[in-house]
Amino acid sequence: MPSPQQRLPRFTRDSEAAGSFQITARDIEILRHVAEHRFIRSEWLVKLVEGSRQQLLRRLNLLYHHSYLERPRAQLDYYHESGSKSLVYGLASRGAGRLRRDLNMPFERMDWTTRNKGVGRLFLEHTLMVSDFLAALELDCHNRPDVRLLYAHELPQPKGRENHREPFRWTVDLPGKRRVGVVPDKVFALEVTHPDGRIERTHYFLEADQGTMPIERRDLRQSCVLRKLKSYEGTYAIGIHRTRLGAERFRVLIITPQTTRAQNIREAVANLEKGRRLFFVFSDNDWRACDGVLDLVTPHSQAGVNSR
Repeated sequence: MPSPQQRLPRFTRDSEAAGSFQITARDIEILRHVAEHRFIRSEWLVKLVEGSRQQLLRRLNLLYHHSYLERPRAQLDYYHESGSKSLVYGLASRGAGRLRRDLNMPFERMDWTTRNKGVGRLFLEHTLMVSDFLAALELDCHNRPDVRLLYAHELPQPKGRENHREPFRWTVDLPGKRRVGVVPDKVFALEVTHPDGRIERTHYFLEADQGTMPIERRDLRQSCVLRKLKSYEGTYAIGIHRTRLGAERFRVLIITPQTTRAQNIREAVANLEKGRRLFFVFSDNDWRACDGVLDLVTPHSQAGVNSR
């Protein structure tokens, strides 16, 4: 074990200096959370996993130095800018193997582990937009016994897509004979138990928008936010969510870092012919400033949504 004065390197493994290590049930829980999100900040793992902050940060350190977790080097820039930011973790191959052994987790849910080390900063930031939001939502659900969060692997798999690496991928024909593929950044569901015992499940398709594509183009064969909105609108109009995805009802969550960008997307939603109520659009500031993320995404909420 390193002495209190000895600081282990952040981005170079040193298992000998880290000291002896025996994996625990809590370590498996840490690995499971990392596998679910692909990349996640240590600040969320500290909140999601039971134990003191100091203990959990120590276990994360050991899991990294003993090759169960990765620290993607794309985050190095963060530490040149500010040394106080949380470290970002991804699953390493050894951690994937342990989850396969202990939890029987299929490797297709972890087949990206060999690529985690070399991801670029833009991809990392996009993935963290998703994991930041979902970790906050999961914490909210922990405090609500009437609400259960279900990730994609816990949902019925779409018809004809069993055991596919991207089971929640489908196509929609837009006007003008344009066939468009739809692949949400994340799929999950919220299951609400009502006082009368009735259980209501809503699927959510999460889209993390980094502002890299225009809101609208004249030709919908080109990528733009409007094409994405119309693809979900078409999904609802012809009932793909029921016939293929096993979803009785669904909502589309769109998160974006910029407040102005969020407003522009809301305006595009408002101009849709149908399905305006499908969309919940908000900026990072919107959800980070609210008392509970769960209140933002429930169908009765109007916060951050242009549903008129």
